[in-house]
Amino acid sequence: MNDDQLLRYSRHILLPQIGISGQEALIRSHVLMVGAGGLGSPVALYLAASGIGKLTICDSDKVDLTNLQRQIAHSMDRVGTPKTDSVKKTLAGINPEVNVIALNERMDERGLLQLIMDADVVVDASDNFHTRHAINRACALRQKPLVSGAITRFDGQVTVFDLRQADSPCYHCLFPESGENEDMRCAVMGVFAPLVGIIGCVQAAETLKILLNIGQTLKSRLLLLDGLSMEWRSIKLNKDPSCKVCGTDERLSTCRT
Repeated sequence: MNDDQLLRYSRHILLPQIGISGQEALIRSHVLMVGAGGLGSPVALYLAASGIGKLTICDSDKVDLTNLQRQIAHSMDRVGTPKTDSVKKTLAGINPEVNVIALNERMDERGLLQLIMDADVVVDASDNFHTRHAINRACALRQKPLVSGAITRFDGQVTVFDLRQADSPCYHCLFPESGENEDMRCAVMGVFAPLVGIIGCVQAAETLKILLNIGQTLKSRLLLLDGLSMEWRSIKLNKDPSCKVCGTDERLSTCRT
């Protein structure tokens, strides 16, 4: 690191769990984030400020006036512009050293498989079950850690699916694709603005912990927040041996190949 970097990241370097070697690891890292909205905004801001070397952001939406109530990476002058371009511009003002790759497109599973190959951690900041399941399948195939968050109304949840580890459950274990899951869009259900910031910040923290290999992540734990009572609950998650995505049953091995 040069002198400017030593000064910029000095408060990280002072932490014995990070130090110079940890900060250098962050500078070398690559994070893939899907979604540049309510959750993606705080995730991107804190990852960039923390010195992530490369951040790839995927989102096909454009900034809308209704987004500005909670999506803090965007501003009035960017209404109508691609969200990924808007986030990239914001991050350049925070930390121009971060290599931000803005992909203004909806990625299919084949595209995700290609992108995930080069990523150290994947952050799911999307807002629909179809995308979440596609990301989960790609991460399972590539054995990449996945940091997942979701919000609706006054409720939020966040967890880590560390698919590098054989005992880790995946998103499909928690929400089977054949289950009775319906997308609850913000446009219909509403969302409490600060809630996306809280959950997004937890996602950013979990991402950094994975990259630094420090502390205890949320692997096999689902953290739930009731924003009205401001009460957290932690639920233990177990791997489903018959899961069609990550299951260990022998009969499933041929289904995934």
